[in-house]
Amino acid sequence: MLVHLHVKNLALIEEIEVEFGPGLNILTGETGAGKSILLGSIQLILGGKTSRGMIRENASYGLVELLFQVENTKAKQALESMDIYPQDGQVLLSRKIMEGRSISKINGEVCTVSQMKAAAACLIDIHGQHEHQSLLYPDKQLEILDIYGKEKIQPVKEKVEKAYKEYRKCEKELQAFNMDEEQRNRESAFLEFEVREIEKAVLREGEDEELEKTYRKLSNGRKIVDALQAVRGFTGYEGSSAGDLVGEALRELSRVSEYDEELAGLESSLGEVDSLLNDFNRELSSYMEDMVFDQETFEQTERRLDQINGLKAKYGQSIGKILEYQKQQMEKLEKIQQYDQLYQEAKEKLCQCEKVLQKNGDELSKIRKEYSRQLEAKVIQGLQDLNFANVDFAISFKQARSCTAAGYDVIEYEISTNPGESRKPLGKIVSGGELSRIMLALKAILADKDQIETLIFDEIDTGISGRTAQKVSEKMAVIGRHHQVICITHLPQIAAMADTHFEIEKHVENNEMITQIHTLEGEDSIRELARLLGGARITDAVLENAREMKELALVHKNTRLK
Repeated sequence: MLVHLHVKNLALIEEIEVEFGPGLNILTGETGAGKSILLGSIQLILGGKTSRGMIRENASYGLVELLFQVENTKAKQALESMDIYPQDGQVLLSRKIMEGRSISKINGEVCTVSQMKAAAACLIDIHGQHEHQSLLYPDKQLEILDIYGKEKIQPVKEKVEKAYKEYRKCEKELQAFNMDEEQRNRESAFLEFEVREIEKAVLREGEDEELEKTYRKLSNGRKIVDALQAVRGFTGYEGSSAGDLVGEALRELSRVSEYDEELAGLESSLGEVDSLLNDFNRELSSYMEDMVFDQETFEQTERRLDQINGLKAKYGQSIGKILEYQKQQMEKLEKIQQYDQLYQEAKEKLCQCEKVLQKNGDELSKIRKEYSRQLEAKVIQGLQDLNFANVDFAISFKQARSCTAAGYDVIEYEISTNPGESRKPLGKIVSGGELSRIMLALKAILADKDQIETLIFDEIDTGISGRTAQKVSEKMAVIGRHHQVICITHLPQIAAMADTHFEIEKHVENNEMITQIHTLEGEDSIRELARLLGGARITDAVLENAREMKELALVHKNTRLK
């Protein structure tokens, strides 16, 4: 669950820290006090977009930190699959917002926004003020059903996705055969020309490198000869060359080496130098004798290099790539030459892929229908708990003309809220407040399936009052028995059910407007309920009403919820 929230330098918030508790956490406050800012800061952890305008005026950065105590086994496994390991059972998610950029961290290690979003999705689920509108879209309705039956639906759904990709691949392969005879002849002639041109060159790997070496040697022959002649003059045995001087030195040393043993060692060393110079000069002479410039060899080498470089410019930057290109063109040519046979094979393969896709799609549809009946019953029960006394709810199925990666199913949630009325699609019957309650019922059902520990509801009370508000509060209290719930509300019926009650308020400090949050207990909580009940003027009667509402809520939690 979310145990600690730290927000700094965001909009009206200078710095606040909140310690949330288990069960139902209620946040109340005047309109404009900063409740939406607090929720928005949490949404930043869920990958919300950032902007410089979010940062408090005169501040260099904004910061949001959420500390979670992770107890749910599934949540731990999901985090570990992302290489995120709770430290002492805790995970710290933080996001620092600066000019033009933001830095996200998980347990102090820098991560991407998408990684942060994925981690947060395992720990927290936010139902915003307008999210329930998405419930009107069939894609969202199908997504909810798939999440509900995830255990059995997801494996089959993956099979459908795989079969669909294979089907689309086969479809593209078949479309590639869409050439008339004239096009095939032109393509065949072009491919034959390219293949034969490469074949005639009789290329072999590494030949270009060998030719480059030979060409460099032949084209620089005069420079090489002049240099070697100079070297031979310096190291040979003519005149004052190194060889001649070393020989003279060796002869002088040999005349006196018999008189001192140490001189014998020097004579031996100088003898090795003389021997090395002899060997070097013999090899040098041999190289120079073999080096004869052959104009014909030079021209042949130059022509062959030009031929290979021309092929490189057309087909690839190396002999290996040219040969690979030739192989690819030969395969294309073979396909054209075997067009009729391959076309028929592609048609048969597409037909087989379509059968596999249909089979998996039918299996997926069957499992969805099984889970839809379970979901229908749970939704009806959940809506009855939320003061839909005579509700009838069903999920209708239609088959799309063609299968997609999600299968054949096109579903629609249908509802009747009055006795004797036939079911109709949600968008044609329900009001905003009713839609909000339907989403609440679904969120409660999915939370139990996914076992997400923390649920946040922003003004789930929109469009409701009276007995319905009381029912919603009771439903929130039920959810709070198994999950941590954080709820922003304006209704006293919901606020009265709080296990922990927070007030968000704004006031002027040092000529600046700031938002603060603090826990309400005892009489402070009663006074806040009275404000929600009575508005600006709080009388003794309103206070007594608030106190009674709080006592009744406590009785409900201590009796009916245990």
